[in-house]
Amino acid sequence: MEIRRAGIVGGGLMGSGIAEVCARHGLRVRLVEASPELAGAARGRVERSMARALERGKMSEAERDAALASIEWSTDVADLGDADLVIEAIPERLDLKRDLFARIDAVAPESAVLATNTSSIPVIDIARATRHPERVLGTHFFNPAPVMRLLELVRTVLTSDATLETAREFGERIGKRVIVAQDRAGFIVNLLLAPYLNGAVRLYEAGLASREDIDAGMRLGCNHPMGPLELLDHIGLDTHMAVCAALHEEYANPDHAAPPLLRRMVAAGLLGRKSGRGFYDYRESRGS
Repeated sequence: MEIRRAGIVGGGLMGSGIAEVCARHGLRVRLVEASPELAGAARGRVERSMARALERGKMSEAERDAALASIEWSTDVADLGDADLVIEAIPERLDLKRDLFARIDAVAPESAVLATNTSSIPVIDIARATRHPERVLGTHFFNPAPVMRLLELVRTVLTSDATLETAREFGERIGKRVIVAQDRAGFIVNLLLAPYLNGAVRLYEAGLASREDIDAGMRLGCNHPMGPLELLDHIGLDTHMAVCAALHEEYANPDHAAPPLLRRMVAAGLLGRKSGRGFYDYRESRGS
């Protein structure tokens, strides 16, 4: 089945980015948020992102205008009744996701693929809320979705071959390199990444090196585009802690447990770039 209309539920950093990349590749998009105010904020994120792409020569004015015109904004999940694909991008809480998927399942066409952008929750636990778990899988995008080329598809024990193939074709259509993981906590990328990031936090917490030297060591010594503490600020410390919780519950590996410093920073609201402070301070760059 060809994906022509995509529904996105949740217009935060990930949801708005997914909506943008779909629109820029010719899909009709309907983004659903919980309120008109949140929908307006999501629209602003998309418009600012496209403005940056225009300034950098990544798209023309005509392409920007066409992409913006292809996105509709809604506050009602019932508006997803004509979607070929629905992608959920709401906070990492199983109860919220299960409730949402039950509501999507009630209105979406029976042929539609239902996908979650979760980075930590077992997809089968979400799929069980639907009548057709065979059409549910994970579509794990990476931030920022319009820029990062990877799409990690997550197949549950019930996901059908047809659903996986449709999702793969969708990913390739929007310009992503598609990889497929089985439904285990962390999938591929986070299963490898989380211990590395936790190790950097523990190194810093123990006072063995400064944050700048830890990050410079990995940027310059291993040719990483960002150091691990910079990357944590980019991901969001709360997002990473949710991944750690899921990994530790599944594997009981101490390398997956969130370090004490990480837990304290999240409790203090130091979440990284999105809150203005994390391992680094971004408030001046915001003009505050």
